[in-house]
Amino acid sequence: MTQGQTIPGAAASQDSGLFTSLPWLDCPRPFRIPTMTIHKSIRVGLIRCDLHGIYYGALMADHDPLILREKYGGAHFYHYTYYNDARRITVETVEGFEIVRVWDEDRKRAERVSEILHGRPRVCDTFEQVSEDVDLVFIADCDFEGKDHLELARPGLEKGVATFVDKPFAYTVADVQQMLALGRTHGAPVMSLSILRSLPEPGLFARRMDEIGGANFGTIQGGGTHLAGLIHSVSLAQHIFGDGVERVQQMTNRNNAAIHLDYGDRDDRPVQGVVINTQPGPPPHCAMYASAFGPKGRIHSPHFNDYLFPFGAAENLKKIRAMVHSGEAQAPEAQMIEAVAVAEASRMSDQRGGEAVQVREVIAGRG
Repeated sequence: MTQGQTIPGAAASQDSGLFTSLPWLDCPRPFRIPTMTIHKSIRVGLIRCDLHGIYYGALMADHDPLILREKYGGAHFYHYTYYNDARRITVETVEGFEIVRVWDEDRKRAERVSEILHGRPRVCDTFEQVSEDVDLVFIADCDFEGKDHLELARPGLEKGVATFVDKPFAYTVADVQQMLALGRTHGAPVMSLSILRSLPEPGLFARRMDEIGGANFGTIQGGGTHLAGLIHSVSLAQHIFGDGVERVQQMTNRNNAAIHLDYGDRDDRPVQGVVINTQPGPPPHCAMYASAFGPKGRIHSPHFNDYLFPFGAAENLKKIRAMVHSGEAQAPEAQMIEAVAVAEASRMSDQRGGEAVQVREVIAGRG
């Protein structure tokens, strides 16, 4: 691609319906991108070397499985499930990446990740260095709420580097919009996806709604009240029941324990909405579940759990690879913004004693 070249297909996607589910969003026209050389393998700079960092890293880069088991046993346990061969990976990997730089606030964690990756990535002294001479900045986040994601993403976006932000995109919609604006200004595509938004099995479950005559009401079980987990619950609801949530309401006096998503009068969404129950008790292998109820009966999902999650991560990596090569995000902005807006609206509802909060007002900054 050359200086000033419009991304192929971007204008078509503007009118394809991907951005129409939330009509109040003012979605931008296609941006123009600067000249950028993409290497044969996508050179990745990894920010934050937590469990998610190496979880994704082990799917996109050659690594030592025995050191992975020693240093990050949780990632190895679900990536390598042959009991008699700890070196044989059993989940899908994604080619086309090379992790060349790593950084973590705890330097020892960055050094451990580099060691797992055969010592190839350079351990950076600052997160600003991670975006130097790379094609992609990957910001990992397993346990936090995204309050620092704008700060971590800014250096790479200002250099025009494609950026993937692990869930949640950010703590607030305002921070999400700033990252998207930086990407447009500097020609850097930016994307954020929960593993639950790309996991294949929920998509298969969503196709079963005809069995019950369409869903009048739905439930999502699991995820936890903390935003690091809640964003998975919201993303799973989007995946199965669709986006376009109009109102969000806390249903208990315990923060984020039970949340009602109201889709308004749309005839292609559950008319009675969806309830997210984030505290069903300790689930096996971090499992989450969904149920749908309609005029012809009800259906319940299988486990969506740690044994499946690596395949959702692989789907995300495929979208990230396509984003870097095409120059455009592989998920609609409206969908990514809505996930954070729903979580923010839930917090507001809790602060207001359970009052329903309009998602569009949160997005517009008037919540």
